[in-house]
This record gives sequence, C-alpha cells and structure tokens, in this order.
Amino acid sequence: METSNQHSLSTIRKSRRRDSLKNTALGLVSTSSFPAIVGTADMMLKSAGVHLVGYEKIGSGQCTAIVRGGIADVRLAVEAGVQTAEQFGQLVSSLVIPRPYPNLEIVLPINSRLSKLMEEGNQSSLSNLAIGLVETRGFPAMVGACDAMLKAADVHLAAYEKIGAGLCTAIIRGTVANVAVAVEAGMFEAERIGELNAVMVIPRPLDEMENTLPLASCWIEHREPLNMPVNVEEQVAEIEVLQLPDLSQIPAKFAEEVNEEIWKDE
Repeated sequence: METSNQHSLSTIRKSRRRDSLKNTALGLVSTSSFPAIVGTADMMLKSAGVHLVGYEKIGSGQCTAIVRGGIADVRLAVEAGVQTAEQFGQLVSSLVIPRPYPNLEIVLPINSRLSKLMEEGNQSSLSNLAIGLVETRGFPAMVGACDAMLKAADVHLAAYEKIGAGLCTAIIRGTVANVAVAVEAGMFEAERIGELNAVMVIPRPLDEMENTLPLASCWIEHREPLNMPVNVEEQVAEIEVLQLPDLSQIPAKFAEEVNEEIWKDE
C-alpha cells in the first residue's frame, strides 16, 4: 500500500512538472570553448530566472549551454549569454524555442535532466569556492598547467574536461585570490609547453553551476604523507646478528652434550 502511494505521489509530481514547463522556453548558446561556455552559462543564470539544464558537447571543441525557464527570462538569458560569448570571441550560435513540442523534449534529454536537478537539490559543499578553468590544445600542456597551478597557490584540481579538437580544460577550485594566482601561473606554463586556448575565473558560482560541472570522484581534503622507501643499508644495519649462546651460562651437563654434538658435526 505504501509503495502504491509513493508511486502515485511520484506520478503527480511529474505531471505537475510537465504542466509547469508547458509555458516555458528553451534557450541554447553554443561556443567553441569549454571555459567560454561555463562563463556564458554563469552569466545566463545570473541575468535571469532560468535553470541550467546542462551542457551538450558535440566534438570539434563546440559546447552548448541549455537553459530552461519562462519565455521572457530565457530570451533575456540567451541575449546575455550571446554578449558574453562574443566578448570571449567564442560564439558559434544561439537559439530560443518558446513552448518546445513534447516530441522534441522526449528525444532530447532536457526534461529528464531538469527533473533530476530538481530532485537532487542545489546544495553543494563546494559552493563557497571559486572556479578556475584553463583550456589548452594538447594534453601535455594541460598537465603542465595543472602542475604549475597546484604549486603556485592553495587550490585543488577538481576535474578535467575534453571536448574534441585536442582541447582539454583543467578545472580548479579555491578562494578567489588563490584561483586567480593559479590560473595566471597555468596560463604561462601552458603557453610555454604548447598552446593556450582559453581561461576563465568564476568568483561566486551559483548552485546550479556546481551541479552541472564535472568533479573528481575523489576529493582530497588533506595531503597524505609520502612514504619513501627505506634505505637497504639501514635495514641491514638494524638486523641483529645471530649469536651462539654463551656455554658458560648454561648447566655443565647440557654444555658437555652441546660440545659432543659440535665435535660429531666436525
């Protein structure tokens, strides 16, 4: 009975979500860089009352941010996103679809993503940390940039993203000041090793931004001490040398038996 009630409640909630999304619009802005699309999505969220559904990566470095909300809000958000992407010089295209047809939503994973975000909530343990992104063309340049950023400031490497065309993005987290210093160090190192494509610093990301960004499965809070191998010579020096027992300290009869055994062996 309880299971049936839960199923009915879930069905009611889903139908309410569908009804609430009937008079909404779909907004899409596409860029040719992952840091640019993250910065664009951040501006879209902060400029209007929209929800960030997620990102769609189609290869060749192209990424699309998908937002959902009221028609007026989506138009305003897309306009702000286009302006932001143009400032980065990374705009590819944009689109606003008022009241998208249900068949479109079934084929595209739009409603399912939005429903999942609503069910999971928007709380994040990383919400107080700034986001830094450094995108390079080539994996070695990104790895070198990661190493330089981690050594330059107190930041954590959260994840990295690949979007095709040889473009890789390192994502770091930390305070605004530390992220800014680290990103600058990563830029110089990436240019030294290979090609730097784009950078981005987001001081105060919103909760929906947190939920759509890739994060490392293991978040290292404290550095573990490095266990160096022990010197073999030190190990040998610490081994106690096996010594024969002092025969003067044992009973005479037992000492005679031991001496006889030794003569027999010889």
